[in-house]
Amino acid sequence: MIKVQIPATSANIGSGFDSLGLALNLYNDVHLAEHDGILIESLDQTRVPRTEKNLIYRTAKSLYELCGRPFPGLHIKQTNNIPMTRGLGSSSACIVGGLVGANELMGKPLCVSELVDIAAQLEGHPDNSTPAILGGLVTSVFDGKKVHCVKQQIAEDLKFVTFIPDFELKTEVARQSLPKQIDHRDAVYNLSRAALMSVSLYSGSYENLRVAADDRLHQPYRLGLIPHAGKILDILYEAGAYAGYISGAGPTLMAIVDGSAQSFEADAKAAIEQEGILGWRIETRQIDNQGTQVFVD
Repeated sequence: MIKVQIPATSANIGSGFDSLGLALNLYNDVHLAEHDGILIESLDQTRVPRTEKNLIYRTAKSLYELCGRPFPGLHIKQTNNIPMTRGLGSSSACIVGGLVGANELMGKPLCVSELVDIAAQLEGHPDNSTPAILGGLVTSVFDGKKVHCVKQQIAEDLKFVTFIPDFELKTEVARQSLPKQIDHRDAVYNLSRAALMSVSLYSGSYENLRVAADDRLHQPYRLGLIPHAGKILDILYEAGAYAGYISGAGPTLMAIVDGSAQSFEADAKAAIEQEGILGWRIETRQIDNQGTQVFVD
């Protein structure tokens, strides 16, 4: 049996809609072995599908078929530390776990770039799946078949503080809130800020991050789906964050913070509680520059 460790991801980073994403040191573990039939276990009591509807199983099976290999079935054991439908890449982690695990079991017939392409095809966009595989900060363009991307190693002098509410927001619901057309000025607004975000994170020009995280393509429409989100984002900046944004489709909010700012979490928590806002969990993460890794159990 092998173990595949997949990092959580935070997509968009404000202005980089469907193109920017980064990996965090929060992991799902997927143990896989070929098996006569289907045997799926949850090691942490998270409820997961135990039939062919399981996303890891379906993805692995599809890769066997794509490679023209006979598929005997799988024994899968899952540890799901990434919260589901919270904007931290839980579905991408399942897809990546299935792809990387199946590729490993078959003797690695596909290279990493091919797995990146297939993952984006399955997801429909590369902003979560590509950094989940590669780690770091990734800027990606998906042309429908191939992902064109650049990975950047991010310095460890930042911390990424997640504000996770006690409710879910499905990606399809969040996407339905977006307009069908946008103003040309809004497109220019986002293009310039997405470019600024990527280069500023890489170069350490953190003073630019607040401007770079601003967005007109998705966040103004999604904020209304996340109760108290606007107020919490204000609080993040008051507590000293470099930037705050909706992680992926939400509802998790992310703060990019100076790694040496020891009081940020406590200050933000106190301000949120003072506003009477309940049900939000605060967790601090670091960048994961390694991406998905495989171990032999």
